[in-house]
Amino acid sequence: MITRDEAYEMVCARIPQKNLVGHCVATEIIMRALAEHAGLSADDVERWGLAGLLHDLDYAETAEDPDRHGHVSAGELAGLIDDEMIHAILAHADKVERESDMDHALWCADPTTGFIVAAALIRPEKKLAAVDVSALAKRWKEKAFAKGASRDQMAGCERLGLERDEFLGIALTAMQQRSAELGL
Repeated sequence: MITRDEAYEMVCARIPQKNLVGHCVATEIIMRALAEHAGLSADDVERWGLAGLLHDLDYAETAEDPDRHGHVSAGELAGLIDDEMIHAILAHADKVERESDMDHALWCADPTTGFIVAAALIRPEKKLAAVDVSALAKRWKEKAFAKGASRDQMAGCERLGLERDEFLGIALTAMQQRSAELGL
């Protein structure tokens, strides 16, 4: 299996948009936090994190052809990461059914990064530290706020046995702990 550093280098080499690289890192951060919260082994925490980091590896290449999104990455990552991670990457792009907890975690973590970043960017400080779960819960109800972040998709956290606010708290805290890396 590739290392986290190798995966990050791949992401940086393949994705020219800094904000999309940040999204991939934020997704990794949330995936690691969800795996830790579930009490998974250190190896599984690493695997979940790598799935999050690599989930949009092909996005720049497939943005104009979304039917290919996920498939290109799956082909390139075969042999570098395990089948469950590849399945989660395909499932996040709706190319296969979501089956495992990893699949469901990636499905709901993906839009959550943008939702949390949007909540930080509307604050005068433009920092994750200025955001709390109650602010996220309030914004959840505002359909025009971060409208690209599917509330239904984020609500998939229930499949992991997490209530919405607990899930948002796990994700927010994890992103706050690595806010310097995210530039927020």
